[in-house]
Amino acid sequence: MPSGIKITETPRDGFQALQQFIPTQRKVEYINRVLHCGFDTVEVGSFVSPRAIPQMADTGEVLKALDLSSVQSKIAVLTATAKGAKMACEFEQVDKIFYPFSLSETFLLKNIKQTVYQAEQTIDEIISISEKHGKEVVVYYSWGFGDPYGDPWSVEKLVKSVEMMASKGLNYFPLSDIAGEVSCQTISTVYKTLFSTFPNLDFGFHLHVLPKERLAKIEAAFNAGVRNFDSVIGGMGGCPMTGKELVANMDTQLLIDFFEEKKANTGVDKSCVEEAGMLLSSIV
Repeated sequence: MPSGIKITETPRDGFQALQQFIPTQRKVEYINRVLHCGFDTVEVGSFVSPRAIPQMADTGEVLKALDLSSVQSKIAVLTATAKGAKMACEFEQVDKIFYPFSLSETFLLKNIKQTVYQAEQTIDEIISISEKHGKEVVVYYSWGFGDPYGDPWSVEKLVKSVEMMASKGLNYFPLSDIAGEVSCQTISTVYKTLFSTFPNLDFGFHLHVLPKERLAKIEAAFNAGVRNFDSVIGGMGGCPMTGKELVANMDTQLLIDFFEEKKANTGVDKSCVEEAGMLLSSIV
């Protein structure tokens, strides 16, 4: 039987592209419901510029209002700056700090106004800050399977970057395909290379995908050894900073159905997810 699956549910990625601001109390109501579904991690918000992502301006208020009694899920937030990491570390509720790295300099400049070198320096600062407060840092590889802007990219370059990140003490690296353009063959090749090169590290999959390609791409990652997946209930969201068309996230309900067929345990209560989905439909 396949080993257990860890799912990171990310309301942050679902909410961030919405134009209409969701009242803080409605966010709290929804996230509290999600927290009782059994996800490994729930990414509740981000400490980024409210001018860039106004939907996340109330992340601190959301964190303070969460009901974490009887909750086993770890709480994550995203940031792209040392200042944001310091803000995140003020909250005992936060377990993990996500950083949106990329080997694509064009993307980094569009997304967080940093070069690759500046981003690497920022990661060092975030690690230093987080270690003092017992927070885990997770570096995401946005555009982890290629580069849509024409910047140099190769599997070898990715391997060298992961090796450098691992030398900083990091051990888990999710890869994302933001525009839903990566092929199943590339997914398989990249993950098989990473797992064989770094047997002591772990890798995840953050997938933005067109509906007709969802299951095939999850299957490719699963067969390559991936056991950590990100998703969003209802599949909503997308990155608003790419200069590319917004492509929806992987739908959590479909992801759970896929693993049920594989007889792989996710630890997630499907009925709870369905209830959260109904609540979400009344909010957005």
